[in-house]
Amino acid sequence: MRTRVAVIGGGQSCEHDVSLASAAAVAAALDPTTYEVVPLTIGRDGTWRDRSLRPIGLAGAAQVLRSCDVVFPVVHGPRGEDGALAALCELAGLPYVGSGIGPGALAMDKWATKLVAGAVGIATAPGHLVTAATAARERWTHPVVVKPVAAGSSHGVALVTAPDGLLPALEVALALDSRALVEDVVAGREIDVAVLRRADGTVVASPALEIVVDGLFDFDAKYGGHADLRVPARLDEADARALEQAALTAYDALGCAGVARIDFFLTDAGPVLNEVNTIPGMTEHSQVPRMFTAAGLSYPDLLDELVRGARHRAPATPVWFPSLDTPAPTWQEDRPSPLSPVC
Repeated sequence: MRTRVAVIGGGQSCEHDVSLASAAAVAAALDPTTYEVVPLTIGRDGTWRDRSLRPIGLAGAAQVLRSCDVVFPVVHGPRGEDGALAALCELAGLPYVGSGIGPGALAMDKWATKLVAGAVGIATAPGHLVTAATAARERWTHPVVVKPVAAGSSHGVALVTAPDGLLPALEVALALDSRALVEDVVAGREIDVAVLRRADGTVVASPALEIVVDGLFDFDAKYGGHADLRVPARLDEADARALEQAALTAYDALGCAGVARIDFFLTDAGPVLNEVNTIPGMTEHSQVPRMFTAAGLSYPDLLDELVRGARHRAPATPVWFPSLDTPAPTWQEDRPSPLSPVC
């Protein structure tokens, strides 16, 4: 009998379209002789939809989920990657791919990630936290990078090289999140390492990938085909070992599961952590699948490892789950979520 896998894409963040692409790629690549894919989509307004894109509400989605063996969330950004969908699966007692509630929330929060990294000896860019209440007091003294604390796909990230660019950059970042980071510019090569907990419980790091781009690796560079992704990156033995160790340490310190992408700047003094992605881009051409393909693990085999790993983890005891004959409340079926879109 085939394993039923609910693949969830979309979401209410500014990464909605990226998530749809990842979810579609995952659904298409799961081996049909082993897996029966059950697609679910979360609209920008929070409405859950079935494989035919018919609105079914959260209660309807719960009925679909309870018929599946494992959940594969591919919702990037807030209300997905930040532990929200992991929480739903935990409450329902459903095995799911990826990190749990705490690790998802920690890694999504770039400020919290910096604090965890510092506690285990991993360098991060010097920086500080800014809110709407403190933004007007910011003064430019040197080039900085401004970014939202909890947004992905490089949305709202700006390189500020002149005084008159600081407040506009903060306004953009704070329009996407209630907090922003102002960090020193780090001079170094942009290097990613993926870490995977395999189905047998072992943890492995991928070959490193280098991002070569003219300027900032922003949204346009990331998705417009303007970046040169080189895997495996050309590294000497010492740098390769330092990056791998830092990636494994960050993965372990945050408590990650499944696969995570750990992004670094490689400087003359060693690796400097940039961020951690617990639900990274998952099309066949995204960084993580490319890195593992370079190690001899194909894209379908990577997905198979993730699903089997999720099934091997003991699920939580269900706390709540509507039965098949429970009528859905009207607002869930006929109206979008009362929560506003987020980034």
